[in-house]
Amino acid sequence: MGNGISHKETRIRNLTNLYYSRPEIQKIIFEFSENREISPRYFEGFGKRPDSFQYVGDIFQLVKKGATSFHCSEELWEDPLKISTEMNEEQANKLRIGWDLVIDIDSKYIDYSKISAEIIIDMLKFHGIKNIGIKFSGSKGFHIIVPWKAFPKVINDVQTSDKFPEWARILTNYLTEQTKNKLIERVSSLTKPSKYIKDFQAPKEVMPDLILVSPRHLFRAPYSLHEKTALASIVLDQDQIANFELKDADPMKITQIKNFMPDSIEGEAKELLMQALDWYNQNNPEQEKTKKSGEFKPIKLSNLSEQNFPPCVKNILKGISDGRKRALFVLINLFRSVGMDREELEKRIEDWNKKNEVPIKQGYIKSQLSWSFRKTPILPQNCKEFYKGIGVCDPDTLCSKIKNPVNYVVRKSFNGNIKQKTKDNFKNKS
Repeated sequence: MGNGISHKETRIRNLTNLYYSRPEIQKIIFEFSENREISPRYFEGFGKRPDSFQYVGDIFQLVKKGATSFHCSEELWEDPLKISTEMNEEQANKLRIGWDLVIDIDSKYIDYSKISAEIIIDMLKFHGIKNIGIKFSGSKGFHIIVPWKAFPKVINDVQTSDKFPEWARILTNYLTEQTKNKLIERVSSLTKPSKYIKDFQAPKEVMPDLILVSPRHLFRAPYSLHEKTALASIVLDQDQIANFELKDADPMKITQIKNFMPDSIEGEAKELLMQALDWYNQNNPEQEKTKKSGEFKPIKLSNLSEQNFPPCVKNILKGISDGRKRALFVLINLFRSVGMDREELEKRIEDWNKKNEVPIKQGYIKSQLSWSFRKTPILPQNCKEFYKGIGVCDPDTLCSKIKNPVNYVVRKSFNGNIKQKTKDNFKNKS
């Protein structure tokens, strides 16, 4: 256009005053922004940071000054206006009161994103999370939110609020790894094969990006407009994802406003976080260094008796109600570390699972076994806090002398063999 303003910019600016003048739009954006750093976008560039809304009316005042969209932080702050780029980690931790897990699914094709959103939501539900928020990103993706309320506030004496972005990255990487194969399988079965990638070696072409895990990263507020598409970041119910079409996000046709923030249950994401941290501990580079350095080599114990297991493992084997998936990690890694063959291992896992108050689904157990047997055996989690967390720690006199359940089994088996040999020698002499 002659005045230097593109048709796209003209289109979005013609919408903003009319769209953001709606009180219900202002209200939903304002309520979601509480305790968050916010930044308005003026078509191409962002406004000053840090910023926050003090009143509902602030939103429309910024629109009148040229704001076209609004963006907010995953992190929750005691006072967003006190944030500074000069802050060190300790100062940021002191100011941060929590963080939401926001999964940003952003793909080349909306069809990919729809499939990914459904699979990730299923995975979150599998980990016991019933309250999940989802919204259209405004372009070709979706934002999924698990609120701060859902996470445990302390794990092993570590403040969860202090572990951003580290734990958020671990969570998104864990979810990516757990859902990758199913996503590729479903994408490959779409009805337009020429449009989609079927190559397992090209996950970047198939996998939507899970981002938003860096300090002070902003994402589009619910019901904010998108500059490139002129569509609104509308909130959806989970059963609306499959049939969602871009036209559903036409800002001039929105009649129903929904809350992006679900009414979470306190601590309902504990299982997910603990599982992701366990997964990370078994896959991080430091663990790989330990394995390569030869600090631990799998051993082969014959005539493995449950009497030689530590109290925590005996308690797990009785069947448990809380922490079943974490306990599964313990059993698989313990059994593999002491040389149990696969057939016996699978039989013991099957027998144990029947004793659980609610058995783990067979599909999950099979996937964990398959994943484990593709790798070199590693030690289960070290003692104390981890086992206290799932309510099975009941130490005996030997527990104070060892750091890991494998050490316990080895020492108990060795002592048992010595006693048996002494007994046999005594009989022979008699």
